[in-house]
Amino acid sequence: MKSAEEIRVHLTEKAVEDSEFRSRLVSDPKGVMHEEFGITIPDNIEIQVHESDMQTVHLALPPQAQLNEEQLEAISAGLCCCGL
Repeated sequence: MKSAEEIRVHLTEKAVEDSEFRSRLVSDPKGVMHEEFGITIPDNIEIQVHESDMQTVHLALPPQAQLNEEQLEAISAGLCCCGL
């Protein structure tokens, strides 16, 4: 299984090269992730794709909720704590 960082890099690189893929990723990230990696994202998890431009940069912060030791280790290893 790929790490969250490997998935992010793959999706980002492909979106830069392929405008149709980019549009699909923005409109249906769960569907694209399922097609690309066979990952099924649970309904209770939302994925938002934000497009940066020359005036806007997006910074993703981790959740504020208290994480257990296993989740903290997963995050520090570059893995998503939600099982991706």
